[in-house]
Amino acid sequence: MIVVTTSAVNNCLYCVVAHGAILRIYEKKPFVADQVAVNHRKADITPRQKAMLDFAVKVCKDAGRVDDADFATLHAHGFSDEDIWDIAVITAFFGLSNRMANVM
Repeated sequence: MIVVTTSAVNNCLYCVVAHGAILRIYEKKPFVADQVAVNHRKADITPRQKAMLDFAVKVCKDAGRVDDADFATLHAHGFSDEDIWDIAVITAFFGLSNRMANVM
């Protein structure tokens, strides 16, 4: 979900399609992958997943504005500090990957 959502923000059609296909398989609800790619805030996902994706989008678009309130929100949804690190790492890695895919 993180990859599909942030790849859409980064306008990387290749990653949205490729990772959206994987999300369809894992989620077992094909429509959710499409919803997440278009607007995760309106997708049929849990509040915990929405919080995760809200954070990922913030890291993707404006990482310098991440603050303690973001961590508190994620902690309230049951994410550990390690989970939060993982969300940020996945977002950052695919930011690089999306940009390289778009260049190529």
